[in-house]
Amino acid sequence: MGRTKGEAARSKSRPSSSSEAASLLASSAATVGFGGYVGNSRVDSSLTSTSDGSTFLDIDGELAVQLKRLSRKDPTTKLKALSSLSQLIAEKTALEIVAIIPQWAFEYRKLLMDYSREVRRATHETMTNLVSAVGRELAPHLKPLIGPWWFSHFDSVYEVSQAAKRSFQTAFPFQERRLDALMLYSSEIFTYIEENLKLTPQSLSDKANASDELEEMHQQVLSSSLLALAAILDVILSSHSERPGSENISGESKHAMKARTKAVSSAENLFSAHNYFLDFLKSPTPAIRSAAYSMVRSCIKNIPHAISEGDMRAVAATILGSFQEKNPACHSSMWDTVLLLTKSFPDSWTFVNVQKTILSRLWKFLNNGCFGSQKVSYPVLVLFLEIVPSKAITKDSFFLDFFQNFWEGRNLACSSNADRQAFFLAAEECFLWGLRNASRYCDEVDSINSFQRTLVDDILLGLMWHEYLQVSGLKNKDISYSSCTSNRANESIQPIHKESREAMNCSHSTDYEKSLGTCIIKILSSINFLQHDLLMIFCSKFQADCLDIFQKMECSSLYVQSFVNFFVLLGEHAMQREETWPLVNMVGPTLERVFPIIGTSDSPDPVTLVSVAVSIFGSREIVHELMGIELGTEQFLQYFNKDIIPWCLKKFSPSTDVRLDLLLALLDDVCFSEQWDAIVTYLVNLKDADTCPSMVNRNHVYVFAILMEKVRDRTTEIIHKSDSCEIDWHHELLDSLVVSVVCSVPLFEHSSARFLCAALGGRSEDDKISFVSQNTLILVFEEVFRKLMTFMMDSPFIWVQDACSMLLMGGSYRDWKLKSSDNLLETAYFILDILGGSLFCLKTLDTESEVVQGILSAVFIIDWEFSWITVSKDQLDEEELGMMEARFAFCDAVHAFRGKVCDQFIESVGLNGQRSLGSVLIQLIKGLTNFDNGFDSDSFISFCCQKLLDIFEFLCHDQIEEQKLLDQLLCKSDSWPQWIISDASTGARSETENASLQESKNTKFVALVDKLISNIGFDRVVAGVITKETTSSIKSHFLDLSINRSNYSRPWLAAEILCTWKWLGGSALHSLLPPLCEYIKNGDSSFSDSVFNILLDGALVRGYGSGLNVLWTASFDEVEAVQEPFLRALTSLLSTFFQNNMWGKEKVISLFNQLLNLLYVGDTTNLNCLRILPSVMNILVRTSKTVFEDCAHGQSDPYSQNELHQHIVEWLRRVASFPPLNAWKPGDGTDMEDWFQLIVSCFPVKVIERMQTPKAERYTSPIEKAFLYELFQKQRNDGQAVGNKLPLVQVLFSKLMVIAVAYCWEDFDEEDWKFVLHRLRLWIESAVVMMEESVEMVNDTVTSCNNDINVTLSIIENAVEIKDTFTIELARNALVAFSMLRGPTEPESKDSENLNPLANERWELVTDRMLESILRLFFSSAAAEAIADSCCYEASYIVASSRVHHPQFWELVASCVVQSSSHARDKAMKSMEIWGLSKGPISSLYALLFSGNPHPALQYAAFVLLSNETMAQLALIPDTDLMLNDGISNNEVSHNLDTTSVEIMQLREEVSCKLRKLPGKLLQMDFLAHDRVNVFLAWCLLLSHLASLPSSSSLRERMIQYVQDFTNAAVLDCLFQHIPLELCMGTNSRKKEVGIPAEVSEAASAAVRAITSSSVLFCVESLWPIAPKKMASLAGAVFGLMLHNLPAYVRGWFSDIRDRSVSSAIESFTKAWCSPTLISNELSEIKKASFADDNFSVSVSRSANEIVATYTKDETGMDLVIRLPQSYPLKPVDIDCTRSLGISEVKRRKWLMSLMSFIRNQNGALAEAIRIWKSNFDKEFEGVEECPICYSVIHTVNHSLPRLACKTCKHKFHSACLYKWFSTSHKSTCPLCQSPF
Repeated sequence: MGRTKGEAARSKSRPSSSSEAASLLASSAATVGFGGYVGNSRVDSSLTSTSDGSTFLDIDGELAVQLKRLSRKDPTTKLKALSSLSQLIAEKTALEIVAIIPQWAFEYRKLLMDYSREVRRATHETMTNLVSAVGRELAPHLKPLIGPWWFSHFDSVYEVSQAAKRSFQTAFPFQERRLDALMLYSSEIFTYIEENLKLTPQSLSDKANASDELEEMHQQVLSSSLLALAAILDVILSSHSERPGSENISGESKHAMKARTKAVSSAENLFSAHNYFLDFLKSPTPAIRSAAYSMVRSCIKNIPHAISEGDMRAVAATILGSFQEKNPACHSSMWDTVLLLTKSFPDSWTFVNVQKTILSRLWKFLNNGCFGSQKVSYPVLVLFLEIVPSKAITKDSFFLDFFQNFWEGRNLACSSNADRQAFFLAAEECFLWGLRNASRYCDEVDSINSFQRTLVDDILLGLMWHEYLQVSGLKNKDISYSSCTSNRANESIQPIHKESREAMNCSHSTDYEKSLGTCIIKILSSINFLQHDLLMIFCSKFQADCLDIFQKMECSSLYVQSFVNFFVLLGEHAMQREETWPLVNMVGPTLERVFPIIGTSDSPDPVTLVSVAVSIFGSREIVHELMGIELGTEQFLQYFNKDIIPWCLKKFSPSTDVRLDLLLALLDDVCFSEQWDAIVTYLVNLKDADTCPSMVNRNHVYVFAILMEKVRDRTTEIIHKSDSCEIDWHHELLDSLVVSVVCSVPLFEHSSARFLCAALGGRSEDDKISFVSQNTLILVFEEVFRKLMTFMMDSPFIWVQDACSMLLMGGSYRDWKLKSSDNLLETAYFILDILGGSLFCLKTLDTESEVVQGILSAVFIIDWEFSWITVSKDQLDEEELGMMEARFAFCDAVHAFRGKVCDQFIESVGLNGQRSLGSVLIQLIKGLTNFDNGFDSDSFISFCCQKLLDIFEFLCHDQIEEQKLLDQLLCKSDSWPQWIISDASTGARSETENASLQESKNTKFVALVDKLISNIGFDRVVAGVITKETTSSIKSHFLDLSINRSNYSRPWLAAEILCTWKWLGGSALHSLLPPLCEYIKNGDSSFSDSVFNILLDGALVRGYGSGLNVLWTASFDEVEAVQEPFLRALTSLLSTFFQNNMWGKEKVISLFNQLLNLLYVGDTTNLNCLRILPSVMNILVRTSKTVFEDCAHGQSDPYSQNELHQHIVEWLRRVASFPPLNAWKPGDGTDMEDWFQLIVSCFPVKVIERMQTPKAERYTSPIEKAFLYELFQKQRNDGQAVGNKLPLVQVLFSKLMVIAVAYCWEDFDEEDWKFVLHRLRLWIESAVVMMEESVEMVNDTVTSCNNDINVTLSIIENAVEIKDTFTIELARNALVAFSMLRGPTEPESKDSENLNPLANERWELVTDRMLESILRLFFSSAAAEAIADSCCYEASYIVASSRVHHPQFWELVASCVVQSSSHARDKAMKSMEIWGLSKGPISSLYALLFSGNPHPALQYAAFVLLSNETMAQLALIPDTDLMLNDGISNNEVSHNLDTTSVEIMQLREEVSCKLRKLPGKLLQMDFLAHDRVNVFLAWCLLLSHLASLPSSSSLRERMIQYVQDFTNAAVLDCLFQHIPLELCMGTNSRKKEVGIPAEVSEAASAAVRAITSSSVLFCVESLWPIAPKKMASLAGAVFGLMLHNLPAYVRGWFSDIRDRSVSSAIESFTKAWCSPTLISNELSEIKKASFADDNFSVSVSRSANEIVATYTKDETGMDLVIRLPQSYPLKPVDIDCTRSLGISEVKRRKWLMSLMSFIRNQNGALAEAIRIWKSNFDKEFEGVEECPICYSVIHTVNHSLPRLACKTCKHKFHSACLYKWFSTSHKSTCPLCQSPF
């Protein structure tokens, strides 16, 4: 199909018509759409390319490269080349592009035949770019391009064809120009197409393409070519009739004439050459067949003369017989060809066998639903009937066969709505065409009528109507033809065919039934106008069928809906067409025959039919048809009242529902009121209702309920249609009946509720219709409210009854008498049914009215009761639950109702209604906390809080609404607030007199507020913050612009909560202060000022002192003990603010000046201010130590202008003017005490942290020190003369002494020190005496063996109770002073002398005695607990709890004990032993350490004493075991080996019971359990003592043997329960890893520190209070000490772990954190060890973690290498012998195993294992016999020698080896000679 080279060369020369062609081309690209050409086809192939002989000499190099790439086979390469070519065309000049057109044309033809659709599309896009660039320069090259260009218009791929059209449009912008171009080059187009039609698959391409691709390409080329040929014929031969001015002969018309002539000639030749393209019609490819039909149609249309008479037979047989075509894609062109052939050649039917060739194939075509081409084929059927030659068919059989086959195809034709509509439209058109054209086939009138009747009987009735009835029957019930349907069909309906059950079930949906009915009615309407007699035939059959159905009652319900639907369709048709025949000829006569059946049957079916007819055609019209006469209004009403009403409203029956429908349908607009009055009067039955409303007929109530529901539905439909309700259904009798029914419940239960809901309305928000008056509505809902209140008052919960009382209190219903009844639950369900069906009609009332708010509130309360029962089920016993089961079920129903309906109603009542409801509910919640309802539990408070949150979430549209509800919740009431007046802007104190009586109610409400704060935040509840975002987003009707944001701030609430201090489930310390601080940190400083001022004002008014010790910062426990609420709140607030650095120096100065202004009122001192000032100054002074110094910075005299110092000096002068303390008498003015306390508060003492020495907390001026020292001297001098025994005087003097020691100790002389030490010892000794007396009482009580445990506990409690608190306070102050004396504040200069006054030897005896006294205090408390513990746990707990009230005193005692000297401890221990109590000092320390009510400092002190080196052995080993070790020396290993006792070691019972704790129980304990902590502490003591013993100590070996024998290594599992290694299993637990959990990090650090320091004191000191992280730290330290001291013990445990993931995690942890330190320590110890032998040497390699041991003896020797693994000691060491000399293999192996055994069993340092192994060698060389059992001289575990000898064979054995032999062999014979041992 390609050109020769010569042709290609000639194509480059300009053709003769080039100028004309150029005129057709556009100079630039156009963007209008391409039109005028129709075609869809397929082509996707390539032409056979010519040889690559074209020259590229004149072409741009880049363009030439891309053109060459187009010849490649790979489609990707072609696409890239086309893309590059397009880009180059856009860049190059037109002249350069024109040069490539010849070569492009060659490639273009080939590319259009490419298999890739993307290549073809890209080719046309490149063509578009090219023609845009060259414009008219394309004209000389159109000839080779136009053919393929036109051909590609019909590519099978839509995108490709569109791209081709766009490129053609770009070249020829206007349609006329495109037409001219096609005519001009029509010859080239025909030639190109002819070449394509001659192609074969093999000639398509010169490339080695796949055969299937070539076949597909060939099919596409053929189909596209045929479509292109048909289109060019239509364009050229049909264009002359469309072009204007064609009658004028012009230059253009000449070309057109020439083109048409050429086209006709070419087409005739092609038509003839290809046998009229009939062969293509037989192609297996649908696309080719469809294109061939189009080609034949075009030839018949344009060149009909080309078909000769001789060839007509073949053409007619092929075309007219084409109904066997099954592919729907071919049907459109097939029908066009068939219709055109029949129309153009009417005689063509005579050339074929019509029945065989045409009709039989047509019937099959129709029977199969046109093979899927419904939308195409059905509209053509009527056209087909129009052209069918009448002589070629037999009329009766043709139409019958046509409709039968057409109808049988409906199953396949109704697959979609569009197909169904096409089917029924074709059925209507074809049937009516047959009726109208009967004269075509019949000559006489009778024959015409007979033909038409046949069509009606056989087609309309036999097919369509029969189908309609069957469709309805199958849709309503699946029935078989053997049942009533087949019987009825045999009697009255005679179908002309029988169809299978499957055929009848095809898509019989409602739409199908409606479409079929509509089709029948349209046919009937046309018949009515065509010939009325034919209509009557159908009507007669219709009436007979209807009557037959109702006479056979067993089947009527299946088919009645079909008649109802048909009536509806008839009504719609009559209304649209304004035709009367449906009523007059069909409906009326049918009902007239059916109506008599209604009276004799109770079936609803005939009534339904009449009711529907009335609703469609009108009541009077139907009555007229039934009666047969015209009725006036009066006669119609009379008939309605006497006949219709009694019949429709008779007793309830199956037909009641439809009879009521008929009754309503017969209501007439003209006489509606009279009809409705008659209906209501009949139902109410006034005779009975007047005498007793409860006697209303039950049947009437139920019928009335159904009737009202139908009335409501009807009214709703009317409103939706007309947007208004013109019918008034209200009636006085209806109102009275509604009230009567609701007041006499439970009357008929469900029917009564149904009636009321129907009458009231309001089931949904859209249901706004009510049939009763407004007053009746109010009466009904008042009764509903009353019954809900009755149900609530019957609740078993007092709070529900209280809520009910609050709802009625103060309202118009407060006088209601609520009485319970037996049918209370039935009534409640009845009321709930009413609410469920009529809730929304409450909107017609005032939503803020009392009844509406009451009902809604009652629903909420019952819902709350349901929630409370749900959450408190566990607190109720089975009997209570059983009694409440029925009530709970109803509450559950109310809960569901509230969730589904009530919430939706509340959302619709509007903002005011919601606000009112919120107010009611808020007050209910508030009242519940004030009533004494028996629920003080935290769960009830949480329950109330949750309900509050629900109210906020549901009723608050924004934060402003929430704040308003909060205001209502927090507003003043009888019991709230207790301390603060909430409505005062300044928050002044409350003047409530009965505050103590209200405290219980107040704390409950504060607990509720606390829960609210924890849930929604401090900022919303207390601070009243409204965010800007929320405010800006509020809708206009929600936003009140007059509201100031500060109006919602509630500092008074914070003050009230602080004053309350403690409540159920919380405290101000933990619940309020943290969020308050967080809020103030965010910037609202004014809020904190307001809270402070409120509390300060309250404290000033009340004027009570705090009672706090102002020497140091009071702990929160001490603050909590303050009774005065305002001062307690004030001090806690200040302490918190300053501790958190929330107030700066400006605030301190401001507060100080504010207090100074309040202190003096003129010249008079404000005593109230003076009383509170010490507590406040104690806090301010600590902060002022930097503030006031900063203010005076830079002054020459830094204290001269410092206000604080000036005022303190003034206060010191004032106090100095008072009489000496010793001269005070009872009754002296309290102001002196207050001034004294103020001075003490100005000189605070600070304890940095636990176990630290107290020190002065602020800097003082010299003048202050001078005045303070002067005050001290005054009191000391006077105190030496006379001793005032007043407790107050003693306490004040002790405080003065403390601050003097803290701030003036450098000024003390010897007399001062004597006085101070004497007083301190005196006060401490007083406490010692008191405590020892208490201990003796406890001891006497326990040893007296009183059988009554309660009496014993009472005596112990009385004995340990500290009644003389002044003695403890004096001792506490003395301990503070003594602690400061032993470590005073660092001097200001290094040259200062007398740094520690007690360091002088003169005072050593005094301080030792004082420390001994303090230790006696410590041991006394410990002994008391130990003695009590021997009685019972409760007794020991009482003793431990007695220390809780004086925590600081015992903290100071513990601090002094820890810092005490060994000498003082020994003396105190001996004193305890001499004392002779039932428990010694060690037992006392253990009792304190393992105390059930721990005191951290005392427990730490006990641990320090027990773990001290001098006391450790006494703490662990009983006295009997210590005797065994008295004579043992620890200097030499050999001596140890000879003197080791074989007796089993025992530990003290106190620690042994902990170490032997069963691991199973331990593993199951809570992680923070007291017993678990004690077990860990016991291990800490044991491991600490092991670490302190020398590695060669015999005692150490015995203790290790005890660990191996009596403890369980599973304690290590307990340790790792606190180290969550599973959280970091997936990560590399390196030291610098930042992602490990906090517990793991703590444990790792503690383990490393314990290994390094061999101590756990750092963990024990900070262990209490117990917390997970602290336990993790302790576990890590214990694990580290175990690795260090018991490596073999830990290794054995690790090797027994079976969980690989756990062992891997533990190994990774150890390797990363512990092993490096352990390995480093081991290598260092070995390197430092001195083995003192020339025969043995050891070298260490730190880089390789290796130890090389070399042993030489005479001429023998060996080198052993010990390698430590990275996870040492979890993995055993690796030992290898690298060199041996003069040693046999057996001995070498034995010695190697011996070393391995020593090292792996060594629970200690490796150096010791190597030393023992070396000793084993020495013993062998010395001739000592080895043990025959273990083959070692020295035992690998206890390091003993073989001593037990057999009396027979004389061999010696290790005692441990022999014991193991006896126990495992179960016999006591010698292992060697088997003689009895």
